[in-house]
Amino acid sequence: MRPCNGTSGNSGLAAAIIFLLGMGTLLPWNFFITAMQYFTDRLNNMKGTNGTEQEDKDPYMFGNLSVLLAQLPLLLFTLLNSFLYQHIAERVRIAGSMIIILLLFILTTSIVKIEMTPDHFFSVTMATIWFINMFGAVLQGSLFGLVGKQSPKLNSLFMSGQAVAGIFSGLAMLLSNILNSDPRTSALGYFITPCVATLLTLCCYFILPYVIPAPENGSTDKSETKNETNICESVTLVKVKFNDDSGLDTNGKADFTKSDSEACEKLDEFKQESTEEKSTVPQVFKQIRVMAFCVTCVFAVTLSVFPAITVMTQPTGFFKGKEHIFVPLCSFIVFNVMDWIGRYIPSHIQWPSKNSYLFPLLVVLRAIFIPALMLCNIQSRNLPAVFSHDAAYVLIMSLFAMSSGYFACLSMSYATQLVKPKDAETAGALMTFFLALGLSLGAGLSFGLKMII
Repeated sequence: MRPCNGTSGNSGLAAAIIFLLGMGTLLPWNFFITAMQYFTDRLNNMKGTNGTEQEDKDPYMFGNLSVLLAQLPLLLFTLLNSFLYQHIAERVRIAGSMIIILLLFILTTSIVKIEMTPDHFFSVTMATIWFINMFGAVLQGSLFGLVGKQSPKLNSLFMSGQAVAGIFSGLAMLLSNILNSDPRTSALGYFITPCVATLLTLCCYFILPYVIPAPENGSTDKSETKNETNICESVTLVKVKFNDDSGLDTNGKADFTKSDSEACEKLDEFKQESTEEKSTVPQVFKQIRVMAFCVTCVFAVTLSVFPAITVMTQPTGFFKGKEHIFVPLCSFIVFNVMDWIGRYIPSHIQWPSKNSYLFPLLVVLRAIFIPALMLCNIQSRNLPAVFSHDAAYVLIMSLFAMSSGYFACLSMSYATQLVKPKDAETAGALMTFFLALGLSLGAGLSFGLKMII
């Protein structure tokens, strides 16, 4: 299966498929964590072996352990994928991961209607969380490597699709809260949706090679030979040098003395570049280390307060007494919409430049949002509510989310631009690891911030 050369129609279809691939990578897990109330309610309401209700509100520490078992495989397997992706075929990594994730969600959906003991339900759920994130890490790393070989615009569209996945899960939560649905009924919808989305994503991946423009470093031997001939001809024509204004030498003939040697030099350089081996992982990291720091910092700051801290914000104005609407609307939907807008902007505007010292400085300055969101109307015993109005919270959340999406997308896009085309896939896989590292650091930091509150 060979990629096409990319007409305008095919380019538009390729952009749509890349967008859907981005959405399909995160939508399953987003819907899984949206059903968190279902898991906690089912564990807390189950009866013990002696027929009495469980007295402990969280006997299994489900919230903490689910975060831990989600972050560990994500971090570990994004790192392994960075080193091992060259030894496992791309189709096996991507299609295989999607199929296993699909099977895991089919299992999770079937368990909703199956009664089992609390210990068995907890064990199966924990194992499911581990394997979903394990194969999700391989899938994300592989797809980031795939789109890294394409244009920055397609890279931006891929990340925009990931943000849209969060919008859908937020809308699903809002609709469930408005309808006051039973947790198990809502869970069925939360789990069936990823099944359909993963199947659609798998189909999009199989269609992609027929519509995506061929990557710069993916040319075949035949095309390389043709390029060599074109370069040789163009260099020979351009480098013709005449001795006088008439265009002829003293014997009345054109002088090609230097043109042939220069053409051969150019051809030798082209051959050397086309046959050059890929750089090692440490060599690629050295080139993208600033962007790796930036994407880690962006997600560490974001995950430190969202959603662990932001969901604790209480409405004071129009939404007072409507917490079931305020949280999904003003926390999750507002965040994901503005995050999507932030990820879309780099496809048109890329500022600061990838070599600017201002870029990492602005990324670090995003840390100001941590105290800003903690000083909103959170029911805290230690912190005052400086920004108590709902409008202030929505404004801060909007700027926080937009900057997160913008700098995250720009970091991922710049990383692949800083390396040669042959190393773009390695750069994309490495950046996925540092993205996961940022998520893990942010999740860990959120526990400390909760203690302060």
